Amino acid sequence: MTMKTVSKPSDQALDSLLNIAVVGHTNTGKTSLIRTMLRSTDFGKIEDAAGTTRHVERATIYAGSEAILNLHDTPGIEDAHGLLKRLKSTDSKNKSPASPAEILESFVNSVSVSDAFEQEAKVVRQVLRSDVLLYIIDVREPILEKYFIELEILSKAMKPIIPVFNFIAGHKDELSAWRKKLATINIHASLEFDTVAFSFEAEKRLYQKIQTLVEAHYDRLQKLIDYRSKVWDQLCFSAAKRIVELIVSVSCYRLNKIESPEDSHQSPAATQLQDFVRKAEQRCLEDLLAIFNFSEKDIALQKIPVSNGHWQLDIFAPGVLKTYGLDAGSAALKGAAAGAGIDLMVGGLSLGAASALGALAGTGWSTFKRYGKEIKAKIQGTEWLCVDENTLKILYLRQQQLLSKLMQRGHAAYDPDHIEETVTGELPAKWSEIVSILQQNPLWQKPSPQRDQNQQFQTLQSQLINALLGNK
Repeated sequence: MTMKTVSKPSDQALDSLLNIAVVGHTNTGKTSLIRTMLRSTDFGKIEDAAGTTRHVERATIYAGSEAILNLHDTPGIEDAHGLLKRLKSTDSKNKSPASPAEILESFVNSVSVSDAFEQEAKVVRQVLRSDVLLYIIDVREPILEKYFIELEILSKAMKPIIPVFNFIAGHKDELSAWRKKLATINIHASLEFDTVAFSFEAEKRLYQKIQTLVEAHYDRLQKLIDYRSKVWDQLCFSAAKRIVELIVSVSCYRLNKIESPEDSHQSPAATQLQDFVRKAEQRCLEDLLAIFNFSEKDIALQKIPVSNGHWQLDIFAPGVLKTYGLDAGSAALKGAAAGAGIDLMVGGLSLGAASALGALAGTGWSTFKRYGKEIKAKIQGTEWLCVDENTLKILYLRQQQLLSKLMQRGHAAYDPDHIEETVTGELPAKWSEIVSILQQNPLWQKPSPQRDQNQQFQTLQSQLINALLGNK
């Protein structure tokens, strides 16, 4: 879905593709838009300063291995008033009447390297070569005359223009004002596309809007839309599945515990368990970043509590339960005597050694194979240490929060994005039942054909994935 570095089409082949010029005033987010569409932070240079892009740069969008369209990043138009005056002067020098596009051509041909309008000439030249123009508007900016002069100039090329409203998150009133102002000059076919607060549906609508303007490229654009929809669904599904694997792995993990329950927080086994959870969550974080083509730097800048790839907020630190809206009076870890599976198997009878021996005598081989270690451990007085439900809640809510941030982060985002101090995410339906089933099946802790083909596991996995993705 990003620019390819191998098997690149020839320049001639690329020139035959749909060519889209990304134009507008300086510092409105033109390069940001292309980065987001490419799913890459590598394209161009982004700074919070005017005139960062000084030359026209081309990026190619693919559907799999097939090149579909070219995006052209252009410099900002810095002097719209002066440019319009220059165009009128150029027109006045023509010996015969010229069309608006011919006036633009004359202007481009008249500009030298040292000309004050050299940058504007680069923009106009690319506009004349393109099939569609995306005019990027930063809705946070005041509505000034210069923007409408730019639109007047661009319209002379007689190419379809789509105004694209950028940085719309949290600026509803400003967006409405821009729409009303554009309507006064009879421009109604605009689009919302925030390059920082990303929405896949907004990107999809952008391609659909272009489809209506360039009929000759309709089928190829549809191929791109279908391909990107499929890939996006796969990305989100893979990320949710990775989180489920984390929850399963931690829920099923258990350790022998010899010390008494009241020493659980200080015991070597408890320390070992906490270390396991921390490392498991860290591996999940790294995998999620890779799935969405982000880096640790992206998340640190996003103000998610991650530094150098590690969560700054330790899952076992004091106050974490309260931060996540959970019962602060509950222990973060507990000793689970023999495991819930044994309690169920013996029908709630006393789990003394004699009862356990009697229960063992009446079981079949399959039951013994599954619970043999637990039965033996109970007879010997061994306890199991496992992660309790509140810790699992925190783990799930943190991943749910991270997934939401990654799905809504554009690849042009670089400003800090503060998150709520208290997380109030929603747990899956029948959460306690899910945790109970997992803790009864310690053999599910690692992937295996037996686990992955188990109907109960598949149902549980689907429930968690659908909850993370917001599916009903």
